[in-house]
Amino acid sequence: MTKREVTQLSYEIVGLAIKVHKELGPGLLESVYEHCLRHELIKKGYEVDQQMRVPVIYDTLEMEVNLRVDLLVNKMVVVELKAIENILPVHEAQLLTYMKLLKKPQGLLINFFTDNITRSKKPFVNEYFAQLPDG
Repeated sequence: MTKREVTQLSYEIVGLAIKVHKELGPGLLESVYEHCLRHELIKKGYEVDQQMRVPVIYDTLEMEVNLRVDLLVNKMVVVELKAIENILPVHEAQLLTYMKLLKKPQGLLINFFTDNITRSKKPFVNEYFAQLPDG
């Protein structure tokens, strides 16, 4: 995929999150939004991994830890969902770490406890995004 394609994919994911949010509103459990967003993404033909295990490898040690990404879309965009009053720096760090461990170029932190998904979402890119071809 190119940088433009990954950026477009992220834009479309946010659009579907907005659709889910408009339908359901704020105040539900994160898992409800996760299932509904996954449903919308699959309806649009995207490949979606839900609650995918994140491997942690340090040196030669592969650890059995229970880290899970909420959604991974088309093997490129990590989507971390929240339904909380305030996004904290630890939530951003969590997403950035998942992106690094999975070697994925883009991540979206989407909080459904808001009146406006567009203003509250946080997109992230890393060194893997820089390695994608332009276009």
